[in-house]
Amino acid sequence: MDELPHHAPVPVPHTSVPAPEAADLLTWYDRHRRVLPWRALPGETPDPYRVWLSEVMLQQTTIAAVKPYFAKFLTRFPTIDDLAAAPEEAVMSAWAGLGYYSRARNLHACARAVAEAGRFPDTAASLRKLPGIGAYTAGAVAAIAFDRQEAAVDGNVERVMTRLFAVETTLPAARPEIRALTQALVPADRPGDFAQAVMDLGATLCTPKRPACALCPWMAPCRARALGLQETFPRKVKAVKGTLRRGAAFVAIRSGDEAVLLRTRPPEGLLGSMAEPPMSPWEPDYDPAQALLDAPLDARWRRLPGLVRHGFTHFPLELTVFVAKVALSTPPPPGLRFTPRRDLDEEPLPGVMKKVLAHAFDPKPEAAEPLAERAAKRGRPKAMRSLTDTPLFAEPEPEAPAASPRFRPVPKPAPRPAPAPIPDGSIDEFEGPAEAAPPAAPRRRGRPRSR
Repeated sequence: MDELPHHAPVPVPHTSVPAPEAADLLTWYDRHRRVLPWRALPGETPDPYRVWLSEVMLQQTTIAAVKPYFAKFLTRFPTIDDLAAAPEEAVMSAWAGLGYYSRARNLHACARAVAEAGRFPDTAASLRKLPGIGAYTAGAVAAIAFDRQEAAVDGNVERVMTRLFAVETTLPAARPEIRALTQALVPADRPGDFAQAVMDLGATLCTPKRPACALCPWMAPCRARALGLQETFPRKVKAVKGTLRRGAAFVAIRSGDEAVLLRTRPPEGLLGSMAEPPMSPWEPDYDPAQALLDAPLDARWRRLPGLVRHGFTHFPLELTVFVAKVALSTPPPPGLRFTPRRDLDEEPLPGVMKKVLAHAFDPKPEAAEPLAERAAKRGRPKAMRSLTDTPLFAEPEPEAPAASPRFRPVPKPAPRPAPAPIPDGSIDEFEGPAEAAPPAAPRRRGRPRSR
């Protein structure tokens, strides 16, 4: 039988699928809603502080990563007034590790503005006037905390809507269209639950790969599924990877208390207001051989093997780490400070700086392996990759000093038959059990003959 020719999916007219209904999604949400630390339970009134704090933390960050930070923040700053009254260093320290540190500075500024006003604004337009609150956060807080009929469009919602309506425009250009489509679906009743329902749908069923369409409450009206192209949405412009940058980090450790020399980065720009050991510039053509020209003080700097690698949104980074031990009496250079090792957890150290300090205190030997050798080992069988290459004309290793002479043991001879009884009165009479063997005959002198 001749094989039928393969054809692309036939476009399905928009009139052939029903319109999506918010009620269908809310019915699904009532059964499958996720329980999250910042989400009010059914019947509870949402706390605007918790809603706002969680939405800021969840930007560009996963729920699993946010949960411990959210709990830590509520312990240190139970109310927005507590957060507003805290020093910026304490806020940055509590945020350290979540990334995108401009969010922490804006969070603190926003808390001060709300504390000064006496309450949170309750509309999306007024929320957008606060520091660090954009269209998404304003819509989410207005809908969830104040039950306003507003759309909250995050990455999950973008994926759901582009599939639901088969939006061909690529991101980020498609965002105004996606917002308009989402806003048109927001019901007047339970808009906060609707916002969270769309987020849950994107996170649990309408996932980037292998979406569980058969379980989706919007399976029938989904145009992308009708076309058989659900996994191809949203359309995106391929991201261009940034140029690799290199630099050097200088970890000066003070004798006695193991205090580390640190400084605070400028408030504006990448990792603003965060703590770090002194750094060189990060440049594509940075030469580590000239790094000591960027050292913060005169010391016996030792270059550690290996590199500390970190990926930022727009570029990857490789840092060479230099370590020096300095005297307890060493004064910190202007603008720098010594922080005892036991107090480092209180410093607002971002993830890349924690990697640098971990490498300084505990260098990993495997990191020292040259890149060429690692590449060569990739072609070996797995069982041989741990073997170190030996140069062809390597000098022989010195032999270990000779140990004391050892002799091979000689097997014990079989016992001889017992002699005949000795007559009474003999001076050689043997006293003992009848079955005991007589004394062994004297051995000849000399080294035993080996067998």
